[in-house]
Amino acid sequence: MNQVPQWAESIISPLDQKLGLEITEMSPQRVVASMPVAGNEQPLGLLHGGASAAMVETLGSFAAMAYGWPDRAGVGVDLNVTHLRSARSGRVTGTATAVHLGRTVVTYQVDIVDDEGRQTATGRLTCQMVPLPPASRPTP
Repeated sequence: MNQVPQWAESIISPLDQKLGLEITEMSPQRVVASMPVAGNEQPLGLLHGGASAAMVETLGSFAAMAYGWPDRAGVGVDLNVTHLRSARSGRVTGTATAVHLGRTVVTYQVDIVDDEGRQTATGRLTCQMVPLPPASRPTP
């Protein structure tokens, strides 16, 4: 079951596509997505830390977009990621959970797990909520 608003399809970026990110759930409180390890490895064959960081930023940003829809979007102002375990194959799944939903600032905790449910990374994204000009709003 895909629980992603139709308007969200227009905010998938070229980087998200390159990573193979698949969003399965999206709300202001929670976003869930997965991506393959294959194609996102560093030279030693492990999931690249930058791919995990991009996943944290993307999931938090999508949640902030859902929170501000249709008038505001979240712009990342602080990102931190701690890598806990390597992943060499399969998929990783990230879950962003709201920590703080304020008028101008939102924060999300993002946990990434491998196919066996073992946590591979954890991160936090804080976004400043900014107005979206009508011309840049995703189409419904």
